[in-house]
This record gives sequence, structure tokens and C-alpha cells, in this order.
Amino acid sequence: MAIDFGALGPEIALAVTALVVLAADLSLRGPAKQLVNPVAAAGTVVAIALTLRLWGDERSTFGGTFVIDSLALTFKLLFLGTLLAVLGISWRFFAEGRYFQGEYYFLIVTAFLGMVLMPSARDLLTLFVALETVSIPAFVMVGLRKRDLYSSEASLKFFLIGVLSVAIMLLGMSLVYGFTGTTSLTGIAEAIAATQTPGSETPLLLAAVLLIVVGFGFKVSAVPFHFWAPDTYAGAPMPVTAMLAVASKAAGFVGLTLVAFAAFAPLAGAWAPVLGVVALATMTVGNLGALQQRDVVRLLAYSSVAQAGYILLPFGVARGGTDALSLAVNQTAFRAVLLYLVAYAVMNIGAFAVVIGVARRSGLRATADYAGLGARSPLLGGAMTVFLLSLGGAPLTVGLWAKFAIVEALTVDVTAFGLVLAAGLVVNSVIAFFYYLRLIRGIWMEAPAEGAPVPQPGFNLSLVVVGLAALTVVLGVLPALVTDTTSVVTLALGR
Repeated sequence: MAIDFGALGPEIALAVTALVVLAADLSLRGPAKQLVNPVAAAGTVVAIALTLRLWGDERSTFGGTFVIDSLALTFKLLFLGTLLAVLGISWRFFAEGRYFQGEYYFLIVTAFLGMVLMPSARDLLTLFVALETVSIPAFVMVGLRKRDLYSSEASLKFFLIGVLSVAIMLLGMSLVYGFTGTTSLTGIAEAIAATQTPGSETPLLLAAVLLIVVGFGFKVSAVPFHFWAPDTYAGAPMPVTAMLAVASKAAGFVGLTLVAFAAFAPLAGAWAPVLGVVALATMTVGNLGALQQRDVVRLLAYSSVAQAGYILLPFGVARGGTDALSLAVNQTAFRAVLLYLVAYAVMNIGAFAVVIGVARRSGLRATADYAGLGARSPLLGGAMTVFLLSLGGAPLTVGLWAKFAIVEALTVDVTAFGLVLAAGLVVNSVIAFFYYLRLIRGIWMEAPAEGAPVPQPGFNLSLVVVGLAALTVVLGVLPALVTDTTSVVTLALGR
């Protein structure tokens, strides 16, 4: 079997980068160890260049288990861009703290290697390997503050929940293989379509699908599998929290999208309503939990749970048919999920970057510590305002168009259930605006505490914050920059 190494270019670049980072860390001493950060960034840029070189190609290798198409390339660029942003916010954080820098950068690049591999996976085994390549380094990174009991607790909790989700997912995958005789996503769909009729599906097969969906539910922190997220996000080093909240969650959604729409599309009538109800519960529990928080990291953690609920909404209206209307519904759902993940990555990493900037050298992360931030640091205060407004879906931000895309997906074919989901989105958006605006009010309308320090984010962090804030507004004013790309992706999937 011939291997298309050109199609594997981005993955090879990241694998080589991870090894170079590890080797560089062994040869560097003292403050020079922070140079592994630009080494990792350079490797990421090379991977981006190799991804762009593949743009427009449709290729496959390893017997069709690894595919290059518009979906794969778009998500690869999303993950690699996220990696660059995470590296930018990690520079000062890890250089100034008592951390093992080389190990961190090796682990973060390895985790993103799994993320870049995932959208090209067209086989359950390849998908599982990619998912665990993301998860295993994350278990270690959460506990990098080894002398902090809170961090150790967060890491242990994350590890135990992660292992449980893996066991559940593997059980479901083994049952699906037993029913269909294949691990290929398209082969599974064909076998299910040939042997199952709507309304009379084999109960054990439905249970297997449910187990796989539950496994991904842990990965994306969907209710009721979200309870690990707030403690893990709060206990992890903050750049790791940003990675978990954005990139790791996006990777989970990529996997869920592939298995749901590619492998289990004929069973959409069974799993779509379940995911719709889970979406309603997730965004409601997440927003209500965020209302109670007085720690900004935990507030963003619960906000992240709510955002996962928004992204799950299009799954609730998926169709299993092959008629024109069903294809249109599914294509619009693809587009909504992709657009929301792009918008979410931009605004959420930006929000965590501001939190890192405020906490640098002071450790301040309570919501009360943000009082008067606009006066102490107009850059961080203004950027945080932009990111929070975008997370809520305010006009002139990319968050508004992301929510419009969700509404569009829910109303392609107007149904009672779709209207319930849309109403849930509107109500929860109003709830979310309450705690976002409460924090914004403190930033601009409350006096800072006496002796409150002036944040010193540093050049790299300031550059990331400014770039992401500008991107949030530019994509809000010119949404076609991203919607045109996502439209091509969904049309390619629909063929």
C-alpha cells in the first residue's frame, strides 16, 4: 500500500516539531529554555504552510482511513491557528513560573498533532487514536503545577473522567463493529442503511451509538457529563485551560460530527432528538452555573459549557434521509457547527488571554479584581469587553453571526422541536448577557480597589489580545470572510 506522504505534511511537521522541542529542551539551560517556544511556533508556521499547499486537493491514504478534503483542511487551519495563539499566551506564563517548559511545549504540540489528525480520520480506529493523542498529553498538562494540590486534584479528576469516557466509547465502537463488520465510517453507514429500517432499529445497535455519543459528551463537556470542567479549568495552568476550553472541545466536536453525520446518519431519527435535549440542558446548566461564579476562570468554564450547548443545537435537527430537504438541513447544520467553532476559538482564547494578562505577577482572578480594569489597562479592558460581547452574540462581533448560523440551521425546515431549540437559544443568550454585562460594568463603571496593580501583560500576550480582538470585530463586520469558506465545506460534505 503506497503512502501519500504529501497528504501527511502538516502531521509530519508537527511530529518533527515535537521531537525538536524535546531535544532542544535537553540541550538548553536556565532562561534559555524559553527558546523552545519560538521553535514550536516556527514548526506550527511550517505546518500551516503545508496545509495551505494542500488547499483544493482531495486525497486519501492508508486505505481511505486518512482523507484530505475541504473539511479536513479547514479544521486543520483552525487548530494550527489556535496553537499559535496558545503559544503566544504561554510565553511569559511558563517562562516566569516554576514549570517544566520543554515538557509543556512537547505535550502541547503533541496534543495538537492529534487535533490536526482528527478531521482527516475516516475510520473509528484512526478517530480514536487521534482523540487519545489529544487527551493523554492534556492529562499531564493539567497537573503541571505539581506543588499545587488544587492542580493535582484537577488533573486526577480529569484523568479519571477521561478514562471512563474512553472505556464507554470503546465499548460502543466494539459493538458497532460487531454489527457492521467494519470500522470505516462510510462502511458503517452503508451497513446500517442496508440492515436497519427507521422505527425498528436493533436496540443494542442504538445502545452502541448512545455509548459513543456519551463518550464524546465527556470530551465536549455536555450536561450531564460536564462536572469535571469547572474544577479542571480552574486548577490547570491558564494557557492549558484555554487549550482545553477551545481546541480540545473543538476536537471533540469534530469527532462527534464525523461519527454522527458520516457513520450514523441513517440513525439520525434516534440520536438527533437526544442531542437536542442534551443541548438545551447543557446551555441552561452552563449559564445558570456561570451566574453564581465569582472567579473569572470558573465563570468562563461554565460559559464554555453553555457554548457547547449552543454548538450541539444543530445536531438536534439532523435528518437521516437522502432527499434534497434532508441534505439541505444537514449541510446547514455542518456550516453552523464549523462557523460557531471558528468564532468560539477566536473570542474564547482572547478572553483567557486577558485573564492571563490580568493575573500576571498578581494572581488576581476574582470578578471583583476586574473593577476599574478599563482605567488601569484600556487595552485589556477594551479587549475583554469585545470578547464578552461576542460570546453573548452582540452586533458587530463574530458571535452574532455564529448564533445566526445556529438559528438558520434550526429553521431550514420549521418544526415544533426546532422552534423549541431556537427559543432555548434566545432565552439562554439573554441569561448569558446578564453575567457578561455584569463583568463589563465592573470593568468600566466601578472604581478599582485601593492599591490595585496595573496589569503588565507583556508584548507577546498584548499582540495576541489585539489580534484576536481585531479578528472578532472584522469577522463581525465582514462575516463573508468565514461564511464563504464554511459554505464550500458543507457542499463538499454533501456530495
